[in-house]
Amino acid sequence: MGLFLQNACTVGPNYAPPCMEVPEQFKEAPKGWKFACPCDAIDRGPWWEMFHDPLLTKMMCRVGTYNENIAVAFAQYQQARVLIDQNSAAFYPLVFGDASITEQKVSSSGGIGSTSPTGAVIGTSGKGSGFVDKFTTYSISGTATWVPDLWGSVKRMVEASIAGAQASAAQMAAVTLSMQGTLAQTYFQLRAADLNQKILDDTVIDYRKTLQITINRYNAGTAQRLDILQAQSQLDTAINASQDNKIARAQFEHAIAVLMGMLPECLSIKPIIQNLTPPCIPGVIASTLLERRPDIAQAERLVAEANANIGVAIAAFFPSITITSTGGYQSTDLSKLFSAPASFWSIGGQLMQTIYDGGVLIAKKDIACAAYNQSIANYRQVVLSAFQNVEDNLVQLRILKSEVRVQADAVDKAAAALKIIINQYRVGTAQYSDVILAQNTLYAARQTLVNLKSRQMVAAVGLIMALGGGFHMCDVSAAGYEEYVVTCPCTEQTANP
Repeated sequence: MGLFLQNACTVGPNYAPPCMEVPEQFKEAPKGWKFACPCDAIDRGPWWEMFHDPLLTKMMCRVGTYNENIAVAFAQYQQARVLIDQNSAAFYPLVFGDASITEQKVSSSGGIGSTSPTGAVIGTSGKGSGFVDKFTTYSISGTATWVPDLWGSVKRMVEASIAGAQASAAQMAAVTLSMQGTLAQTYFQLRAADLNQKILDDTVIDYRKTLQITINRYNAGTAQRLDILQAQSQLDTAINASQDNKIARAQFEHAIAVLMGMLPECLSIKPIIQNLTPPCIPGVIASTLLERRPDIAQAERLVAEANANIGVAIAAFFPSITITSTGGYQSTDLSKLFSAPASFWSIGGQLMQTIYDGGVLIAKKDIACAAYNQSIANYRQVVLSAFQNVEDNLVQLRILKSEVRVQADAVDKAAAALKIIINQYRVGTAQYSDVILAQNTLYAARQTLVNLKSRQMVAAVGLIMALGGGFHMCDVSAAGYEEYVVTCPCTEQTANP
């Protein structure tokens, strides 16, 4: 009967996912871009492994376990899950138990023939009269109260809490992906700083050699004092730039430590010179982006939550029925407390309907509808921003790839030109100003190449994040919510479909 009443009627709109027109493919997708199928490399997996960097993989494990922002998001998700249980409890009756011992003395002025609650006669005679004016009552009872969900208010509340838990799980996935992506981007910027340090150290060595050549020519009378001063100034500038680059590298290292939940003093990353080349990132069909990105999943679930809240607001317009039942035992003789004569019970119902509230219920319904419209607009904006994010990173990778190729050629030509100028300067057929120009050109070309490669790596990580990383959206139900797959480096955190 209870289940029948619970499902008798559910008011309010049934949820339908918001419509969003999406393109068939991305505008900036490179020609011949390989589309990923649902089982491809970056779907539901540790996407950072495609960079083939063991240290990066190890640090990702630490981020997933110890990052405090992820810990905050996980705690919020746990709260949202418990809210499902709290709202689901409204389907069932509330049962209270009570046990009491009461000692009572009735006033002797109550008059002859008055009786106690247990039927004993109370009189006004003196001591030894045998009349009772003091007695003890033992009582044990239980009360059950149940409000049948006739109009689906509780059902809608549970729907809202389930959608809220799903949104919270998607938020946790978004925070996890953001922290992982930030770590990867910061790590590659640190490696770019290592490359820059190598360039600067080599530049300092080359400038020292040039200074020595200039001193030798000055001693031989074939160079001016001005040439020595310029060479020394150029060397000092390069030394300062080399030291300044160490500041940037140290700051990247500190940022990585904090992302891993460590004090900066506890982390030291050994400098390594490695080639910064982005991996081949498998593409996805544009329409699947709505399923892959955790922020889109979160926005969509918030729409579902707002829709359910409309049903809760509408259900408040209808009357509610409260069924109350009480039963137990009461006696002045403890040994006879659980006997049939000492038992009592009652059962009753109450129908309650709001007649006038000054428009409060209408206002609550209008607020719920406005919140729903707001969530729809927010969902569409999140989708638009997601597509922009993908397109931005695609165009960066496409153009940076061409720039890197051209800049690498520029570095080779600048190095060849410097070699020629140095040889000419040695024999006195070139001015020192020509050497300075050639050296600065080579240094700038090499530094530009490293910066372009660093931007390439950052854009590659950005594209993976824009495509949703390793997130896979599942359902959450009131019966079980242990199946949200949020890819974590060393421990998979699961939430519920």
